[in-house]
Amino acid sequence: MEKNICLYFQVHQPDRLRLYRFFDIAKDSHYYDDFSNRTILKRVAAKCYLPMNELLLRAIKAGKGKFRLAFSITGSALSQFERYAPEVLDSFKALAATGCVEFLCETYNHSLSSLRSEPEFRHQVLKHKEAVVKYFGVEPTAFRNTELIYSDSIGQQVYDMGFKTMLTEGARHILGWRSPNFIYCNDRQEGLKLLLRNYGFSDDIAFRFSNRGWEGWPLTADKFLDQIQAAEGEIVNLFMDYETFGEHQAADSGIFEFMEAFAAMGVKRKGVKFVTPSEAASKLKAVSSLEVPEPISWADEERDVTAWLGNELQQDSFNKLYNLVEKLSILDNSELWADFGKLQESDHFYYMCTKFFSDGDVHKYFNPYATPYEAFINYMNVLSDFIIRVNDEYATRN
Repeated sequence: MEKNICLYFQVHQPDRLRLYRFFDIAKDSHYYDDFSNRTILKRVAAKCYLPMNELLLRAIKAGKGKFRLAFSITGSALSQFERYAPEVLDSFKALAATGCVEFLCETYNHSLSSLRSEPEFRHQVLKHKEAVVKYFGVEPTAFRNTELIYSDSIGQQVYDMGFKTMLTEGARHILGWRSPNFIYCNDRQEGLKLLLRNYGFSDDIAFRFSNRGWEGWPLTADKFLDQIQAAEGEIVNLFMDYETFGEHQAADSGIFEFMEAFAAMGVKRKGVKFVTPSEAASKLKAVSSLEVPEPISWADEERDVTAWLGNELQQDSFNKLYNLVEKLSILDNSELWADFGKLQESDHFYYMCTKFFSDGDVHKYFNPYATPYEAFINYMNVLSDFIIRVNDEYATRN
């Protein structure tokens, strides 16, 4: 059986909040740490985006069209590229020009809107779709939701917006005895095909690659291809953060050499084919529908949404934010909409996570705050000022 490999990389940079004190409320409405945003983006660009894009471009040219992959780049990342590192944007455009890279659609602000507001979810998806067309000259036909969040109802909404392919997590509690290495379809709408992340293989690269205590270390390209070919099923979906390369896995770990060898060997191997998500959905038939009544995601052992909405801090801030949707819709103020989008980024809620068991180290690595409570206080100070601005504007209109 031919084994299809679908490589997908997520590119995201949040709009980090500055230290916003109680005494700033109603006095200063600039919420963002521009220095940190610029500094971190420049660092990640030098360590990951630019060298990895150059590597992939070489691999695509060497493979003569056989090496194919996909990206999803959030609107917040695109705007930061344009502002702080236009050379990164140019390097992604060069990849787009090869015709071997698919760009997926998602929420513009990497938000959790699909869990709360269908109109806002639709607004952000369409806004991101326009951005993909603007920057890369292609209209996306496949969709990945923030954090790979998916449920039957979210899938139906995505299908209603015109997408026929969606990516999500191969969560064990949903699959049961079934394998993630097949195409499935939405339980309500068989026209929406689902590609499921193989978290075992994906995390071998994203999390375990440089771990010398891991029984699979060192992971070489030929060994990894052997394992993929030996796995059951028709397709292996390798989905991960793009910052894996050079940032989470340092260059001296050999991650770049591994990826270059993986691409070169993969295109030459018999029985292996690289495909983009839309190509996979077009090529392979769904083996069955997948029933997902409650939202799943890529995160943590539970593969649910508790990393973002699992405690009262997260739920309180999330609900207060989305309670503003109706007033914002009436006001239709572009500045307020822009801040509302940035305040929706899932990162802000992730920083408030209080899960410190097996997943604690992961949450700590990505968190600029010393504690979840500091993250909550800072966010709520910002949100308090934002609520005042919305209410003042609303009062002047009525």
